[in-house]
Amino acid sequence: MPFFFFLRDNARWLSGGFLLTYFSSFGQTFFISLSAGDIRREFDLSNGEFGGLYMLATLASAATLPQLGKVVDRYPIATVAACTIPALALATVSMSLASNIVWLGLTIYALRLFGQGMMTHISMTAMGRWYSGQRGRAVSLATLGHQAGEASYPILFVLAAAALGWRSTWLLAAAFLIVLALPVVFSLMRVARTPRLSDGPERRTATREWTRAEVLADPLFWLALMGVLTPGFIGTTVFFHQVYLSELRGWAPEVFAGSFVLMSAMTVIFALVSGALIDRFSAVRLLPTFLLPLSASCLVLAATDSPYGAYAFMALMGVSYGFSSTLFGSLWPELYGTRHLGSIRSVIVAFLVFATAMGPGLTGWLIDRGVSYPAQIAAMGIYALIACGLMLIVRRRALARDAAGGPVT
Repeated sequence: MPFFFFLRDNARWLSGGFLLTYFSSFGQTFFISLSAGDIRREFDLSNGEFGGLYMLATLASAATLPQLGKVVDRYPIATVAACTIPALALATVSMSLASNIVWLGLTIYALRLFGQGMMTHISMTAMGRWYSGQRGRAVSLATLGHQAGEASYPILFVLAAAALGWRSTWLLAAAFLIVLALPVVFSLMRVARTPRLSDGPERRTATREWTRAEVLADPLFWLALMGVLTPGFIGTTVFFHQVYLSELRGWAPEVFAGSFVLMSAMTVIFALVSGALIDRFSAVRLLPTFLLPLSASCLVLAATDSPYGAYAFMALMGVSYGFSSTLFGSLWPELYGTRHLGSIRSVIVAFLVFATAMGPGLTGWLIDRGVSYPAQIAAMGIYALIACGLMLIVRRRALARDAAGGPVT
C-alpha cells in the first residue's frame, strides 16, 4: 500500500499511537531532568543523592510494570489509556506539591511507571496487535512521538518555568493531559482496528500464540534481550555522563547539546526506513544489523578527542535508535504472537527500564574507582559488536523454529 494511502486510511489509529508516545514525555528522563536543578536545591540533594533516588524509583517502576502491563490483554486499549492518562496527570500534580524526600521518590516512581512505562507500552501493544502486513510502518510512525516530545517539550518547559515557576509548570502539564490528551487519545482509539487483507502479507508470523510463562522459559527470548536492551543501556549511560566526558575531552558544553538535533533527525529517518524494511523482510531477518552503527559510534567516541567525534557518535546512535525503536515494536509479535502481547511486552519494557536505570549507576561506580570512562565506552562498543553475532544466532534459530513448526534449541 502506498505510504500516503496508508496514512489516510489509518490516521486515527496512527495518531493515537503517536500521541501516546508523545505524552509519555512527562515520565521520560529528559523531561524530569528539566527540573533536576530546582529539585536538588529545594530538597538539598547532591547530584549523587538525586541520581540514587531516581534510580531506585525507576527500578521500582520496572518491578511493577510486568503485573500492571497485563491489563492491556484484558481490557480494550482505549479503556487502559483512559485510566493511565489521569494517573500520569496525578503524578504531575504530585510533583508540583511534593514537600519531602519520600513524597518526591513516590512521585518519580509514578511518573516513570505511567509515563515512560505504561503510555509507551499501550502504544506499542496497540500497533503490534492492530497491524500485521504493515506493522513495521505503523510502529515506526507511532514511535516518532518520542522524538516529537524531545524536540518540543524542553523549550516549552523552559519558557513556562520562567513565567510560572517549575512547580506551576508541572500543574500545567497535568491540565494538558486531562484537557487535551485524555479526550483526544480516547476518541481516536476507542474503535479497535483489525488487521486487513489490504495491508498486504505479513512477512513472518509466530508459529503459535505463546503465553508469558512460555516466553520466559524460551532460551531464544533471553538471547534476543541481550541485543534489544543494548541501545537503551549505552545511550542512557553516555547521555547521563556527557558533562564528565566533555570535561575529559575539553569540549564546550554546546558540543553535545548541539549534536542532539542530529541524533533526533537520524532517529526519525531510520525509524521510517526500518519500518519499510521490516514490512518487506521481517524484523527477525533485520535483527543482526541494528547494533552495527551503535558499535561503531562507541568506538569512534572512545578513540577521538575531536568535537566531531560527538557528532559522529550521535549520528550513528540515531541510526541504531531508529532501527531499534521500530524493531522493539515489531519483533515480539513475530516471535510470540499477539494474543498475550501486552503481558509479554510489559516484561520486556520492565527489563528495558531496568537496563537504563543500571547503566549510569554502574559506569559511575567504575569511574569513582578509577576505571577510564573512554575505555568503558570502547567496551560497550565491543559488546555491541558481540551482540550482533548473538542476534545472528537468534535469527537462525527463529527461522529454523518456523521451518520445524516448534521450538529449536
